[in-house]
Amino acid sequence: MSGIQASVFGDPKRIWVKRSGTFTGDAWGEPRITEAENVGVNTVQFGPNSRTYWHSHEGGQILVVVAGRGIIGTRDGEVIEIQAGDVIHTAPGVDHYHGALSNSFLMHEAISIGETTWKDRKSTRLNSSHSQQSRMPSSA
Repeated sequence: MSGIQASVFGDPKRIWVKRSGTFTGDAWGEPRITEAENVGVNTVQFGPNSRTYWHSHEGGQILVVVAGRGIIGTRDGEVIEIQAGDVIHTAPGVDHYHGALSNSFLMHEAISIGETTWKDRKSTRLNSSHSQQSRMPSSA
């Protein structure tokens, strides 16, 4: 393996894979960087109201929202709305989920550090904790 792995946008060999087993609803993923030690980079597209299952990352995760609107939530009930241009960091070991709002698609780049531990299914039903969501604070 060389010291550099590149995934070029627009490459006709890029392959989207329907995600199931750890996602609810319609979601597609594309592995972008797969051979880096202890780091994975994936582009993920969520259909409206699709979500990941609850999961955590040994070294944390960074999401770069490319298009659409969605949510990310933690087990302690924190839920925030995310949209194109947002960058989100989830701390190591924090159980969380993310996905699209019911009226939007969502596309993000996911940079996952260390092992991902998948847990139980996250309901796509909008519950009371979702009504307490907030927009990400601006850093102006």
